[in-house]
Amino acid sequence: MSTLVVPGASIYYESVGKGPLLLCISGGDGTTEIWQGFAEELKDRFTVVSWNRRGFGKSYLTGAQDYSQRLETDSDDAARLIRHLSPNEPATVIGNSSGAIVSLTLLSRNPELIRQLISYEPPLAKLLPDFDEIWATHEDIYATYRAAGVFPAYEKFGKLVKVNMPPQAVVTMMSGAMGPYVFSNMMYWFEREFMTYPAVEHDVQGKIGSVKEKLILFNGELSNREAYQYRGNVALGKQIGVEVIHVPGEHVGHRSHPKEFGQKLVEVLKAQDEFYSML
Repeated sequence: MSTLVVPGASIYYESVGKGPLLLCISGGDGTTEIWQGFAEELKDRFTVVSWNRRGFGKSYLTGAQDYSQRLETDSDDAARLIRHLSPNEPATVIGNSSGAIVSLTLLSRNPELIRQLISYEPPLAKLLPDFDEIWATHEDIYATYRAAGVFPAYEKFGKLVKVNMPPQAVVTMMSGAMGPYVFSNMMYWFEREFMTYPAVEHDVQGKIGSVKEKLILFNGELSNREAYQYRGNVALGKQIGVEVIHVPGEHVGHRSHPKEFGQKLVEVLKAQDEFYSML
């Protein structure tokens, strides 16, 4: 458990294992807990690092923030961690959900820091033909959050992403059963990411397409094919000619199936780049 001081924040991260750096970028929960089982499975092959994105959990804000550049700031924090922890060689990066949006931004801005990047079910709403409908639902969910709080808004969000989220499950999660920061993290996510990250327009044909050999697209084999977080990778892959690879579990298979997910990740990396043959 360590911290890295960066402009405007103190970044908390956890590191286990040995070997080349594997940096894990969380989605809306923004914290490390969701990667812990996955890290245990891969610690004999990688130095596995997960971190609390700034403003989440133990990554405290220490000064003014430019929230108009929030996504770029997240990307810069990831770049700082890579330079700090792997100064002499590029890292392997995996981002899940909105963390995958951060990872794609990192790939666009700092491709030299990345050996391979795994984009795992990013909610790339802007790439989809039904963006207007999706965004109208986003606006309704955000209005619900502002009017009535996290609980009913998150229940509606479950319907948007086609994940069964009964009221009692939301209460259990928000009450701290998944960690002491869950409720505050969800509030921060609604305020600072929910209405911005999925609507970002990435330079798919330009910056991402030009380094597509570094890009791996993961979708859960049990995920709903109609969910927009599933369709984002499909649309991205079609535009740049990269096939989507199915992995164990659903949207957070690295948490629900850490052993199988880790094995699949190693298999795919070995097929992608001879560097990983040593794993």
